[in-house]
Amino acid sequence: MIIRSFKDIEGTDRHVRSASGTWESKRIVLAKERVGFSLHETVLYAGTETRMWYANHVEAVVCTEGEAELTDEETGETHWISPGVMYLLDGHERHTLRPKTDFRCLCVFNPPVTGLEDHDADGTYPLLTED
Repeated sequence: MIIRSFKDIEGTDRHVRSASGTWESKRIVLAKERVGFSLHETVLYAGTETRMWYANHVEAVVCTEGEAELTDEETGETHWISPGVMYLLDGHERHTLRPKTDFRCLCVFNPPVTGLEDHDADGTYPLLTED
């Protein structure tokens, strides 16, 4: 059994800030736990824009605080995401998130991330594995 808090993660290598400066993530469950998924609390900052494309992962996101506009770059559809709303990127959709306020969410990735990932020029996380 693993017991861990987001507070425990602050200031450790599991507390990751994006190179773009648009988000930070506390990665509470990673690939090294070997449970088949990773779990993160992520905050995207108000007034920013983050383009993402998880070509190698499926991601489920549940908003817990704040509001953001989500654009499906494949279809051009936009969705308003607020607390209690979930979106699932089950088709590896390219998407853009534009937080109107600081946007806090819980994210689950499969396959799990290692904690070293950051978005590349396409918005993709590389597929890294734990040895």
